Amino acid sequence: MIRLSREADYGIVLLAQFACESERLTHSARKLSRETYLPFPMVSKVLKALTRQGFLVSQRGVKGGYSLARRPERITVAEIIGALEGPIAVTECTDTHSDCKHDSVCQLRPTWQKINAAVLLTLDKIALSDLIRTLPGQAGMQSGSPSDLVRLQ
Repeated sequence: MIRLSREADYGIVLLAQFACESERLTHSARKLSRETYLPFPMVSKVLKALTRQGFLVSQRGVKGGYSLARRPERITVAEIIGALEGPIAVTECTDTHSDCKHDSVCQLRPTWQKINAAVLLTLDKIALSDLIRTLPGQAGMQSGSPSDLVRLQ
């Protein structure tokens, strides 16, 4: 099973929330937690990671919070996943830092590399703005659950 980590999943949900509500420039972690129905400690952790990776800018103070560092059209799903999980690799041999002892003799390695390249290319073509286009009215997730926001199936 190929599955995103909870941190990457929540990161995509949170960034999509920012993109949906572009009229509000800064977002507090507590408010984002309420809007996305995600636990506050995890929201806080993910927002800090997204800030370290350059997706968000943080401002301290009473009117502080987080805001997007780039426009949603310039942020790809591949970038988000890569920043929160590391390199995208469907198998050990497609990871750039593979420790697989069978690399030199594996007959399936070239095929797995093609599959991995196709997955990476697809995720790299999907911008944050593309994810929110499918949302009803792009009004955020006030009426749904986090899993309603992003469906990459």
